[in-house]
Amino acid sequence: MRLVPVDPQLQPVLDLVNQPGMPAFGDLSPEETRALMASFAAPREDDGLASVDDGEVAGVPVRWYRPHGASEDAAFVWLHGGGWVIGSVATSDATASKLAAASGVTVCSVDYRLAPEHPFPAAVDDCLAVVEALGARRLAVGGDSAGGNLAAVVCLLARERGGPEIALQALVYPVTDLAMDQPSYAENADGFFLTAAAMRWFADHYVPEADRGDWRCAPLRAESLAGLPPAIVLTAGFDPLRDEGDAYAERLREAGVEVDHVRYDGAIHGFFSFPGVDIADDARRRVGGAVAAALA
Repeated sequence: MRLVPVDPQLQPVLDLVNQPGMPAFGDLSPEETRALMASFAAPREDDGLASVDDGEVAGVPVRWYRPHGASEDAAFVWLHGGGWVIGSVATSDATASKLAAASGVTVCSVDYRLAPEHPFPAAVDDCLAVVEALGARRLAVGGDSAGGNLAAVVCLLARERGGPEIALQALVYPVTDLAMDQPSYAENADGFFLTAAAMRWFADHYVPEADRGDWRCAPLRAESLAGLPPAIVLTAGFDPLRDEGDAYAERLREAGVEVDHVRYDGAIHGFFSFPGVDIADDARRRVGGAVAAALA
């Protein structure tokens, strides 16, 4: 029995996505799904930033969000969610802007290549290339969902390669394993925005089943998490990914990594990006505060 209900501010989202006739991920092509999800993306608000500009880093498209007075030698690299198949700097525009405002740190949002046109490890390669190119700056790396997966993997790769140094990893309901057999997959299989079937659809487009034990797509499978950057890990109670995010936070802690883990029990997957939701505002403030402290 659930001890905490879905946050009432999130119920309208569930009412919308669960209405009759709303297509599921597996019912559409990747191109159609991208268009559908883009139509739901919240518009960027005026967050009082000094500038928002498109550019490139290491040949990868990025979007820069610069707060007034932000240091030129610090950056928060943000990796959007979308199951490695959908999403873009455009769909994460509002979130990246709010994170820049909440942290006071320049955010570099990365438009990495998407599957199935560019399967694993293309997204990993793009994100790592951006982080390495910005390595002279003080860096934090974060992302939500698949972006949280990529952020965790980039931190592992930076450790393996001896740099660049990353001051913080911010993992928001990250994908950390592709076994999809945790209890939260059964508890939250349907009806809570992200479904278990959708995760299988995303994984099938991103990486062959035979390769899903590779820690570069399933960081929970890494032999050791020692020596990784301090982490803030946010998970959601009504999310198929809840248990693997919780498990990653616990493994980091066991490996001696400083971890701030917060589970939002009444939240659904995706809540971090929703406007007008109090717990989303709280979550973004937590991440922004952690980034500010790490890069101070």
